[in-house]
Order: sequence, then structure tokens, then C-alpha cells
Amino acid sequence: MRDVAALAGVSVKTVSRVVNLEPHTRPEVVRRVRAAIAELDWVPNGSARTLRTGRTGLVAVAVTELRRPHLAMLGEALVDEIGRRGLQAAVEPTHGDPARLRDLLDARGRIFDGLVLIGDPGEDLLTGLRAQHPVVLVHGGGRGTVDAVDADLVEAASLVARHLVVMGRSRPVLLGLDRGAGGVEAMRAALASAGVTEPAPAIGGVRTRADGADVVDRARRERPDLDTLVCGSDEVALGALAALARDGVAVPDDVAVIGFDDLDDGQFTTPSLTTVDPGPGRLARAAIDLLADRLSGTAPAEPRRVISPVELIRRESTLGGMS
Repeated sequence: MRDVAALAGVSVKTVSRVVNLEPHTRPEVVRRVRAAIAELDWVPNGSARTLRTGRTGLVAVAVTELRRPHLAMLGEALVDEIGRRGLQAAVEPTHGDPARLRDLLDARGRIFDGLVLIGDPGEDLLTGLRAQHPVVLVHGGGRGTVDAVDADLVEAASLVARHLVVMGRSRPVLLGLDRGAGGVEAMRAALASAGVTEPAPAIGGVRTRADGADVVDRARRERPDLDTLVCGSDEVALGALAALARDGVAVPDDVAVIGFDDLDDGQFTTPSLTTVDPGPGRLARAAIDLLADRLSGTAPAEPRRVISPVELIRRESTLGGMS
């Protein structure tokens, strides 16, 4: 703790106040202490803090399903970040069932200090949860009911659109972009701003690799001259790549493919997959910062929303041999 205090330029007592989520610490001091903790990779003593504060130090992470790789990656990033703060995580799969989430919290809610939700369980449930626990919603579309963190889908769409235009692509089909609230609209607006004025056909309800493979024929029927598949996840994109290879369609010479999530699999497929990296680590840090502020009593009354930056990872599925 002394090393953290020295790096942050504060007293050991101030570090203790920040770690113990005590109120009335200036936000700029909290930021300096958190930055020092991250730089030194220091893990607080959670047991000692629990004795002093009466808190359990347990944070629930509710995730729709762990079979989806992007959800598992985000869940793991949250568990890591929670642990780095000297807290413990309890991961609870909900299978997209609000009743299951409600039952889990009714049964175990008293032992949780706070709750991180991945995905949107609905307005009514969020309102009820907020009355019971500090809650942060990740990838929920920013309803305004609770604190929220979302990847910057507008910037993601802009990065993709500009990349496509630079690569000479102008006839995309959108697969599964309804995964995120406003994803289709953001992509069409970005394409229009980049000079692709004809609205891109969009096929929704596409979530898995099998979905991505199954929907390629439909995409080619809806737009016979398509030159790009813009996919709402890497899972969908990997399925699309398999179907295109099966049908003898050259990627990217005939059809380029772009995903979203930056799964490890995308680096090793042939061709390797261009994708948007939403930064699970950044999302997790922002979410736990918001939760820590709620637990310490330093957060404003109104819910806050953090838009987290994204990055375009350019690979062979759009660049070909240029990568």
C-alpha cells in the first residue's frame, strides 16, 4: 500500500479510503490512486476490508450465456478486474431469462455488494434491481435507468465504413448487426457518410457460426452483386467464411468479410479475419469504476453512461495479400 501511496502522491490512509470505497474522497484523487494500483498491479487485502466495512466484497456478474465466446471474454475480463480491486466475483448465467435472474438475486442477493449485468434484461427488472443493489449494465444500449458501459458502435461503424470505401467496396450486406441497439442504423449512417448512399440490406437474428453459414445464400440472393459481408460478431463472420469457402467464393477477391469481437479464432482462420475489437478489458475497467463509485457513495444521483473506444483490426479477409 505504501508503494501505491507514493506513486499516487497521497497518504496511505487515502489509499485505504479509496480501496475501502469510503465516501468523500475527491474524484481526481480516486483516479490517481486507481491508476497507481493498476500500474503496480497491486491487489488489496479483501478479507481485512470486509472486517472493517461489513461488506462481503462479492460482486455478481450476470451473463446471458457462457457458450458465446464474446460473452465469456467479457465475463473473464470483469472477473479479472473485480479481483484486481481486491473483490470477488460470482458469475451467474441467466440464459436470457429475466425470471432466472430475479430468482438468483432473490436467493442470493443479500450477499452481493453490487451487480454487473451483461446485456439488457428489460426496463422493469432494471428498475427493481437498482432499488436493491448498485448495478452497472454492460452492452445494454444505455437505457438511462442504471449506470452503463457500451462499446462505441458509432465509431465502430465509422471505422468499418471508411475501411470498406478505401478498399473499393460499396455493396455490403449486414448480418446480425441487430445484436447491439442501433447497430444497423449506425452502420447505414456511417456508410452514407463515407459515400455509400444505397441502404445496405440487413439480415437480423443471426447469432452463431451456424447462423452465419446458413444465411450466406440468402445474402447473395438479396444482393447478387454484394462485395462485403459486415457481421455483428466474429462467430457469424467465421460461419460466413466457411460457407463462402464451401461455395468456391474467394475472400476477399470476390467478397470481403468483417466481424466484431476480435476472437482468437479470427487470427488463425484462412483468410484471417478483419474485425472490430471492443476492448473487453476497457469495458471491464469502466464498469467496475462505475460500480466502485456507487459503492463508495461518490457517484452522482443520475445514472452515468461510459462509451468505450474500439479498434479496427485489419486482416486478410478485407486486405488479402496486403496484410
